[in-house]
Amino acid sequence: MAGESTAPPLENFPDRPFSFFPPILNIEHNEWRFVRSSWAELLVVNSKTGLELWIPRRLVGEISEVDEPVMIVGLNKELEYKAGTLAPHTRRVIDMPAPVFAPRTSPGATAQHAPHAGLHLESRAESRIGWLILGALLVGIALTFLVVSMSRGSGSGTNITYKPVLQSELGLSAQDDYWAVVRKLGAPAEDRWRPDTGELQYRLLAYPQRSLFVILMGPDRDNMRYIGALDKDWKPIDSVTQSGGSSTASMLRALKKF
Repeated sequence: MAGESTAPPLENFPDRPFSFFPPILNIEHNEWRFVRSSWAELLVVNSKTGLELWIPRRLVGEISEVDEPVMIVGLNKELEYKAGTLAPHTRRVIDMPAPVFAPRTSPGATAQHAPHAGLHLESRAESRIGWLILGALLVGIALTFLVVSMSRGSGSGTNITYKPVLQSELGLSAQDDYWAVVRKLGAPAEDRWRPDTGELQYRLLAYPQRSLFVILMGPDRDNMRYIGALDKDWKPIDSVTQSGGSSTASMLRALKKF
């Protein structure tokens, strides 16, 4: 659903501090400045620690100008800084051990026919185990294909669906704060903050009767502005346009549930 970004490149803001979204893992201070660039990478420096990193251009997404405290530079993938190296963050999947099947014994076997009965039961047990193993393999292949298909669809955005909620129906804009939201939608059933701290703060206002969550963002808890709304399944249903001309939709999609 998202089109090609029309935001200006990062080189156009050589003296502007900015923050990455999502933030780079294992780096506590999320304020950077542009240094220089090549045809394939951008060199940025951390404003507090002086750490310099080369960021591949293909990983840099939309640039959203925010008046305070810094502008936001989107990342197409979640990155982590580990052992002096910057790489995409991968979440490990723990494989479950395969089930062990034991052959069943027949309680009605007699001592007189024990040799022949034993061979017959062993043959049936081996056949049953073989079919169970084959079935488990087929189920595993089907599950693997399903997971890969869902993963590819999630990466390309083809399986993302949105429930249309016009911004005019909510009557909210990028200039609205908490009290403006309350005046237009009423008092929320739940009001909570994102538990972790950083350069940007997030506030959630829950309206279960409307099946939506209103999200506010700002540099501190006294200066929060509306950036969009999510449905009960945590999918964006409304976004706003920042002063730089870019949409907050990508920020809402990357926001973790809290």
